[in-house]
Amino acid sequence: MKLTPDSKVLVQGITEPLGSYYTAQMLAYGTNIVAGVSAGQGGEAVEGIPVFDLVEQAIANHGSVDTTIIFVPSYGALDAALEAIDAGIRQIVLVTRGIPPLDVVRLLRKAQATDTLVIGPNSSGVIVPGKILLGTHREEFYTPGNIGLISRTGPLTYEAALALTQDKLGQSISVSLGTDPIVGSSFGQWLKILAADPDTEAIVLVDQTGGGSEENVAEYIAATTNKPIIAYVAGRYTPVEQQLNDAGTILAAQLSGPVTLRTTAQHKVAAFKQANVPVAERPSQIPELVRKALK
Repeated sequence: MKLTPDSKVLVQGITEPLGSYYTAQMLAYGTNIVAGVSAGQGGEAVEGIPVFDLVEQAIANHGSVDTTIIFVPSYGALDAALEAIDAGIRQIVLVTRGIPPLDVVRLLRKAQATDTLVIGPNSSGVIVPGKILLGTHREEFYTPGNIGLISRTGPLTYEAALALTQDKLGQSISVSLGTDPIVGSSFGQWLKILAADPDTEAIVLVDQTGGGSEENVAEYIAATTNKPIIAYVAGRYTPVEQQLNDAGTILAAQLSGPVTLRTTAQHKVAAFKQANVPVAERPSQIPELVRKALK
């Protein structure tokens, strides 16, 4: 994934309340939004950005698009994403939350077949500090630098970014994977992307209870560690029985397999440590571990 200030961006659902609000925020940050799409609203404009009824109309008027950001309501998000893929867009940020799981499965199958990168659903998107904002990240927490940040949820991302920024450790990129039960891109996929990114010197992973892909991540780290990696797992001091009683955790775990101790923060911490990844006990400790790893 290569993002620059010149990257062409499309906003689907641009006339939705969140779509119009964050379009203004992204434009103010310098994001090159060339068009918006909202069915039935073609011919209008949002923040000076022309609105079209269809993605293919937007592309016909503005040429190829690098990335689309989707604010379409959950019941229409699948159609919006498939329309973008059919139009040749290969990077999709799904801000929409609560998309039916079977819709997400259909989307990810299509994405895999077309080599399309999907971030989300229920994602804050991506920010390359000082260059481009794709989604709902709060810019005040970030500063340009060389630390890559990968997280599952927005608030935890901001807390980690703020800790780094206050310690004068800027970020090369920050990615929110999303917190819906099924999401597109994973920690492992982004580790591979950032491992090849010349602007990233160290990587911070911010995780929480739920899911169960940490073994795969740990195996990848152990096999191909070429940059320092630091982890933080929220909820490590929450009793196990309370973690497994959380509805979101149970649902996420059931969709990826049976509910087991593998979904707990304690198990994830153990998996990271086995791969020799330093694990911060609190967000404020992240900068200290990053500096130590860089030395």
